[in-house]
Amino acid sequence: MNSGALINIGLCGLGTVGQGVWEHFTASRARLESRLGVRLEIVRVAVRDVGKRREAAIPAGLLTADALAVATDPAIPIVCELLGGTAAARTVTLAALERGRMVVTANKALLGEHGPEILAAARRGGGRLFFEASVAGGLPIIKALREGLVANRFPRIAGILNGTCNYILTRMAQERASYAEVLAGAKRLGYTEADEALDVEGADTAHKAAILTFLAHGRWVHPSEMIVEGISRITPEDLAHAATLGYAIKLLAQIDRDFATNQLAVRVHPVLVPCGHVLAGVSGVFNGVSVTGDIVGTTTYIGRGAGRDATASAVIADIADAVALLRSGGAAGRPREALNGNAEGGPVPPVEEPPGLAPRAAIRSGFYLRMTVRDEPGVLARVATVFARQRVSLASVIQRGAVQPCAASLVLTTHESDEAAMGATLAQLGRVSAVLDQPLLLRIGRFPE
Repeated sequence: MNSGALINIGLCGLGTVGQGVWEHFTASRARLESRLGVRLEIVRVAVRDVGKRREAAIPAGLLTADALAVATDPAIPIVCELLGGTAAARTVTLAALERGRMVVTANKALLGEHGPEILAAARRGGGRLFFEASVAGGLPIIKALREGLVANRFPRIAGILNGTCNYILTRMAQERASYAEVLAGAKRLGYTEADEALDVEGADTAHKAAILTFLAHGRWVHPSEMIVEGISRITPEDLAHAATLGYAIKLLAQIDRDFATNQLAVRVHPVLVPCGHVLAGVSGVFNGVSVTGDIVGTTTYIGRGAGRDATASAVIADIADAVALLRSGGAAGRPREALNGNAEGGPVPPVEEPPGLAPRAAIRSGFYLRMTVRDEPGVLARVATVFARQRVSLASVIQRGAVQPCAASLVLTTHESDEAAMGATLAQLGRVSAVLDQPLLLRIGRFPE
């Protein structure tokens, strides 16, 4: 492609992120063109309602209600899928990739649910997929795994990948405010998804964990194959107990691989993070990802992980990468063999034997449990007996009385055990009449230096 050539771009979706992409692309267009040596133009913009008033001042002649027409237009080599959801986004993305287009997406749910199918379509059609904006917004974590850390194998990746959950836990800890109170505030500020459960119950983080797992280990792990738990049962008292013990509570995605056994554990749940660890200090709506490589050691990336501007920044960076590929000869529509790289938009994920999934008995950590029990003699002994039967060793016990009439709160921590033993312990505790509610179970994190 000659210097000064024109490259057309299509946007599918003009919500919060789409309008951010339009605004920042327009503002930085001259600088991008100078750096990339081509002319760039957004020529079609697909929206649900052409007549809707929007903040972005987009010429009416660019708007269309037909996203599929944008994805399949042979004059548009770069298609940005910013529709949200998975149904229409899947149709548009598959159609574009099967026709050899460069597709830029910020859609973590689409990739988390349909990643293998989408990459297969890219291979068939010679298309390329760029998805930096799908995980941790403005943090270049995908580029770090694909490029900067490509010489490494990754025994652990741990990350705060949902700014809503981090905001809620931060405010609860700082203000001793209830979960319901802080969640209501997060909704008013527009921090939550339309369906808040996607954030607070861990689904959003699980989709992002699936993407990072594929990049690091070459295997798609569907959220249904992970341990996924949310933050809705955490109380200010739990955060205070954790602080007393020297921890902060964070919702983490953890991707651990034992290379000796070639087993992989992917999980999303609240973790007690040692206060001295860098992730414990990531507050508010910020994200943080800690990546441990076998050569480089541990590197950490912190910044705004979501929102209009951070996500738009990552989308535009992917557009620039797509343009650079087109300029280097990876023209849209060519078969995969002619591309400079692979169909995923970067170095091929690891080609060694894909790891198996670790059984729960192989997933180990310390544990934190809180439960409400009858305030009567002998209860602690009965509870301790249940732990002893499963060979789970208790590390500490905190008892608080009068949480409700004739009831007390027990907070227990354990030495290192495993998920299978703790699952059996919880099942047996459910059969102890003196235990009045379902215990809250959290993991106590251990992190490499």
